[in-house]
Amino acid sequence: MIYYLLALFIIAVDQLTKWLVVRNMEVGESINIIDGVFYLTSHRNTGAAWGMLEGQMWLFYIVTLIVIAGILYYYHKHAKGNKLFSASLMVLFGGAVGNFIDRIFRQEVVDFVQLTFFNFIFNIADAALTIGVIMLFIQMILEEVQEKRKKNGKHSTLNTGE
Repeated sequence: MIYYLLALFIIAVDQLTKWLVVRNMEVGESINIIDGVFYLTSHRNTGAAWGMLEGQMWLFYIVTLIVIAGILYYYHKHAKGNKLFSASLMVLFGGAVGNFIDRIFRQEVVDFVQLTFFNFIFNIADAALTIGVIMLFIQMILEEVQEKRKKNGKHSTLNTGE
């Protein structure tokens, strides 16, 4: 249940920040937060990351529903008892749902965080998706290390004649 609350928190913060941008800023308007580094810039994206597949909403609906179903399947079937895996899946879920809500109700995704050294504009849901993927990679690395330790432990036991 706590992991669903994490996803709900991400969705709520994502939608609140997007609502504030839509309500208080014109598209293209930019507010300097840290000069030359960080700006709040009102931007709309009808595509995927970096504007890829612009205007293909039907494709995003299908892909997002498949991704959400996959996340929920893995969460309920494979993540039980694994805190990092559970959290990473729910962070991904929150990000996917946050942008899906935009695509359903606005027919575009509201982006507003502009970090000039990355040279693109994103939102809270995008950040959650990125963080969730990083968490999954960490989970995979930890599982691999754990498997190697188990394997090496079994081999060392066999080699000692026990």
